[in-house]
Amino acid sequence: MIDWDRVTELQFEIGADGFGEVVELFLDEVDNVMKTLGSQPEKLEDQMHFLKGSAWNLGFRAFGEACQDGERLAAAGHTAEVDVARVVRVYDASKSEFMGRVSEFLAPA
Repeated sequence: MIDWDRVTELQFEIGADGFGEVVELFLDEVDNVMKTLGSQPEKLEDQMHFLKGSAWNLGFRAFGEACQDGERLAAAGHTAEVDVARVVRVYDASKSEFMGRVSEFLAPA
């Protein structure tokens, strides 16, 4: 679900302090998009694109793949076929797994 190699790479690139800021920003922005996901079909492709990029940047592999599937469908004009519930489930599961280990990558308080 989580690409821990990507998480390690990102943490190394920006440091533990910067990584903490990225995690906070990611969770805030993604949670905000997830609240309205699917409620405006005309925005679904853009939402899926944003979520996909954010997910892959932070190592949320399965979530990114689910968003990519949704983005492709929306881009082809099949917004009604996008499984928004699946995207939400994969995000929730990915977030739970990530939060269980994220402290290993953060600067000591």
